[in-house]
Amino acid sequence: MTAFKSDFLNILQERGFIHQCSDFEGLDALAAKGEAIAYVGYDCTARSLHIGNYLTMMMLHWLQQSGNKPITLMGGGTTMVGDPSGKDETRAMRTIAEIEGNKESIRGVFAKVLRYGNGASDAVMLDNAEWLTKLNWIEMLRDVGRHFSVNRMLTMDSVRLRLEREHEMSFIEFNYMVCQAYDFVELAKRTGCRLQMGGSDQWGNIIMGVDLGRRMGTHQLFALTTPLLTTASGAKMGKTAQGAVWLNADQFSPYDFWQYWRNTEDADVGKFLKLFTTLPIAEIKKLEALGGSEINEAKKVLATEATALLHGRDAANEAAETARRTFEEGALAESLPTVEIPRGELDAGLGVLNAFVKAGLVTSNGEARRQIKGGGLRVNDASVTDEKMALSAANLTPEGVIKLSFGKKKHVLIKPA
Repeated sequence: MTAFKSDFLNILQERGFIHQCSDFEGLDALAAKGEAIAYVGYDCTARSLHIGNYLTMMMLHWLQQSGNKPITLMGGGTTMVGDPSGKDETRAMRTIAEIEGNKESIRGVFAKVLRYGNGASDAVMLDNAEWLTKLNWIEMLRDVGRHFSVNRMLTMDSVRLRLEREHEMSFIEFNYMVCQAYDFVELAKRTGCRLQMGGSDQWGNIIMGVDLGRRMGTHQLFALTTPLLTTASGAKMGKTAQGAVWLNADQFSPYDFWQYWRNTEDADVGKFLKLFTTLPIAEIKKLEALGGSEINEAKKVLATEATALLHGRDAANEAAETARRTFEEGALAESLPTVEIPRGELDAGLGVLNAFVKAGLVTSNGEARRQIKGGGLRVNDASVTDEKMALSAANLTPEGVIKLSFGKKKHVLIKPA
C-alpha cells in the first residue's frame, strides 16, 4: 500500500475508493496543500440519484474533510445529450421540463454529505447548462472540436462496445464525451478546478477532459476513478426486487434503505462500512473481524450508520427499531413501508399475486407464483399456498392494514384508502 503525503489520497486508499489515477504524485502534492478543487458530474436522468452516485458523493465528502474543495456539477446540459456509457440503446430524450424537475428533486441530497458555503473548502453547486446551452456550433467545432481525434473516440469503451455489438449509436450520443471534456475545461477556467472524479466506466471521458485541458492551455488536470460496485458474489450492486436503490426518501424509504444494508453478504460488510459510513477504520476492523452469527450485529451497525448519514440519525434509529420489533418480537410495526390501494379494489377482492406486485415485493405475477411454490410469500405472517387467493376486508388487521411478506426480511403494509 502506497503511503501518500495527502490525507485525501491516504483516506481514499485505506477505504477502498481508488481504481485509477492519471498522476498520483501530482494530485497528491496538490491535495496535501489543500489546493485540490475537484468535481463530479451528475446527470438529471431521474428524480433521484442512486447508490452508485452515493459512492462518488462520499469521495467528495472525504475531499472536503481533508481540507480541499468539492464541486457538484448538475448535468442540465449533458442530460439533453445522454451518456452512452454502459448502454446498448440510446437513452430516452427528456424534455427541458423533465430535466428541470429532476434537477430540483436531486439537489437536496448533496447537503447530506457535503457542507456548502463561501469558505475555502465549502462545496459549490454548478450546472453545465449555463455554458453548454450557450455554445455556438461553428465556434465549438473550430475552438474545441478540432482537438478531438475521431480515431481515438472510436476506441473509447462507450463507443467501441456499442459498435462491436452492432447496436446503433446516434450522433448526439457520440458527442457526449466532447461535452463532458469541455465541462472539465470550463470548470478549470471558472473555478480553478483541477480534478474530475467518477466511476471507472467514466475513465475514458475524464481522460478526454484532461487531454483537452492540455491542448487548450489550462493548468494540469487530473483524473481519479473508483471501482464499479459489485457484491462479493459478483453481482452488480444497487438493485432490489423493487428496482434501484434510490437516495431520495420518497422513492426508497429510510426503512428500505436500512434493510438494504442489513441484507449485505457477510464478505461485503467491511468493504461497505469503509465506503458508505464515516466510522473510523479501527472500529470497522473490529466489526469485520466478527464471525458466525455475530456478523449480523456488524450488519446492523452498517445499516444504521449508512442510513444515518443519508437520512439522519432519527430516521436510522426508527428503521432499526422497526426491524427489531418486526423480526425479533414479531410485532406489526406501523412504520413499515406502506402502499395505499383504493378501498374498492379490496372490496372486490384483490388477487394475492397482484397485491404482491403492487407492494413492490415482486416484479410480476409469474415471480409471485414461483415464490408461492417455494413457500416464500406470507400474508399477515401466514404462508400463501393458493395463488388464486383474494384479499378482502376480512384480512385487515386490527390496525387496518394487511401485512405482506417476502422471505423473512421484506415486509410491506397494504392500506385501503
